[in-house]
Amino acid sequence: MTVETKTRPHQLVASDRVEGTAVRRPNGDMIGHIERLMIDKISGKVSYAVLSFGGFLGIGTNLIPLPWGRLQYNPKFEAYELDIDDDELKRAPSFRADKDFDWGDRSQEVELHRFYGVPPYWGGF
Repeated sequence: MTVETKTRPHQLVASDRVEGTAVRRPNGDMIGHIERLMIDKISGKVSYAVLSFGGFLGIGTNLIPLPWGRLQYNPKFEAYELDIDDDELKRAPSFRADKDFDWGDRSQEVELHRFYGVPPYWGGF
C-alpha cells in the first residue's frame, strides 16, 4: 500500500531553500543571492539575510547584511526582491566573504538599520 502525501499551499520555507535564492530588483535584474540567514536566538525570528554579490569564483565577493524586512518574495521571478539602486548598493554596510560581520557589536547593527531606514528588530534606534 502506498501512502499518497498531499501538501497544501503554505507560506513557510525551509532555511536551506532560502540560501542560494536569487535577489533581484523589481525589474528582474539580478543583484546576487542569499548566502545565509541570521536568526535571533531568543525570538526565533529571521533578523537578516546576508546578500552575496560580486566577485568571481568566491574571490572578491562582498556580503551585505540586509534587514529581513527589506526583502519581499516575488513568485514571478522565484526570487527575493530588493528595491535598491547601484549607488545605495555600493554604500551599503558590507564585509568581505573572507571576514565576518561582528554580530556582537550592536552599534554596527544600529548603523545597518539607519542606512536602510528600517527600525531594528529589537526595537527603537
